Amino acid sequence: MNQPERAPRLARTAYTSWVTRVLAYLIDVVPAVIVFLLGVAIEVGTRQRLCAATTTPYDIAPYCATGNSYVGLSVFLGSMVVALAYLVWNYGYRQGTTGSSLGKSVLKFRVVGERTGQPIGFGRSVLRQLAHAVDAVICYVGFLFPLWDARRQTLADKLVKTVCVPLSGTR
Repeated sequence: MNQPERAPRLARTAYTSWVTRVLAYLIDVVPAVIVFLLGVAIEVGTRQRLCAATTTPYDIAPYCATGNSYVGLSVFLGSMVVALAYLVWNYGYRQGTTGSSLGKSVLKFRVVGERTGQPIGFGRSVLRQLAHAVDAVICYVGFLFPLWDARRQTLADKLVKTVCVPLSGTR
């Protein structure tokens, strides 16, 4: 049985730096955060204040409560769906097929399989994003692994067997 050709192991400096990866992440999540916060703002802005007057002989202020409006709640839930759809498209489809999410494209690097050097596909790309929970569960230390790792991999990268490398012709 033929073994697939393995991508050569590169020098540590050939892999994408931690700072560049963090900046790409920030670029990637900004659209989702904006959509989500707009949904929150509309939901909060359309809340209704409901007061019930008291009819007791005691000097008690009326009871008031804040209720969600159907419009505000619908917009909020819609914003959550749109933000999630964007993240699945960006990290699943776009990164899986091209190797680069929007942020990675701006900063000129991509995620590839450590054996093949090729984009990892939709499923593995989504799995990689979910595997970042492992990076987070240990007090976020997994996200710092690229600072000292020879291939600058997070724990999620190690689990899914991926590396981040500059786009061809860039350094």
